[in-house]
Amino acid sequence: MTDVEVLVAGLGVHGSAAAYEVARRGVDVLGLEQFGEGHSRGSSYGRTRMIRRAYPNPVWNPFVERAFDGWARWSAASGEELLHRTGGLYTFRESTTMQGPGCRLVEDHAEMARLMPGFQPPSGYRAVHDPSAGVLEAARGLEVARAGARAAGAELVFGETVLSWRQEGERCIVTTDQREITCRKLVLSAGAWAGHLVPELAHLFEVWRIVTVTLAPGQEPGQVPQLGCFSVDRPEGLVFGIPDADGNGFKAGVDLGPVWDPTVPATPPTADEIAGLTGLMQQYVPGIRAEVVEAVACLYTMTADRRFVLGPLPWAPAVTVAAACSGHGFKFGPALGEAVADLVQERPRPELDFIGVQRRLTTQQEDQT
Repeated sequence: MTDVEVLVAGLGVHGSAAAYEVARRGVDVLGLEQFGEGHSRGSSYGRTRMIRRAYPNPVWNPFVERAFDGWARWSAASGEELLHRTGGLYTFRESTTMQGPGCRLVEDHAEMARLMPGFQPPSGYRAVHDPSAGVLEAARGLEVARAGARAAGAELVFGETVLSWRQEGERCIVTTDQREITCRKLVLSAGAWAGHLVPELAHLFEVWRIVTVTLAPGQEPGQVPQLGCFSVDRPEGLVFGIPDADGNGFKAGVDLGPVWDPTVPATPPTADEIAGLTGLMQQYVPGIRAEVVEAVACLYTMTADRRFVLGPLPWAPAVTVAAACSGHGFKFGPALGEAVADLVQERPRPELDFIGVQRRLTTQQEDQT
């Protein structure tokens, strides 16, 4: 029997961030991950992610601000440059509610070309320009969180699977494939496996298989500032592009994919999927060389309204869920870890009720973010 103050189940970006932020407050933390360190079975794999202030609903703005502050804090603490500012253009045909501090509507294609010469939006599209958007060093950031957690005294264990949990009195008892653990607080940050660990919420989650490609670094159209972060909102799925920053290569994907069972490893991208994505990139970034250096399939855990599921379970208040980050959660890593740390220390965060567990149990809203 192992006894700890806080047990974190799942060590993707949000579990690792939670372990880091809780441990740096002097709390005893044990983190468990069913796969090996550096695995590609979840949603936190890969070198880069996008960060932006442009969001469809202003309710997100304070949390986005805390995310930017959090990445700056992690960078300062580690000495690593984790965020490269590139600016962003987010394009759409119909009306949009995209907004955010410093963001503005751009309808003139000549101005879009001035702002981002390497990007060619479809005819008839408008855009929201976000000067704060940029590229996150995702792999480095994940390493920073784990190193910071360990330095603060947390124990992170890979290759150990949580099988079940139950709350007894004010503590939780967690059974893994290797032992039994008691803890004062349990954090469930299991990504695509959230529905397995909290069956009562499983109906909220849908897991998708998503394909991304990374093209060779060092190409002129992909260099900052000729190309920043961008997206093209199409009926067939949102196309996104993340420019080359610090030699990571130009990454692209489509936020749409088949429903997937996370217990089955995602099948590798097919030749047709890779060709489809490189074709889109050649369409939106004319002249780019479609030399693929990496093509991967990862998992998105989606909710109907694209909002996260965060907070203590009403029937088990010692358990905090951080789940279903719906394809846009990596950027919130430090902020979400900080929020989990507050919640396990029973510090109220009412401004996060819009992504709270309780909201899921009392409303059927399906607003898009």
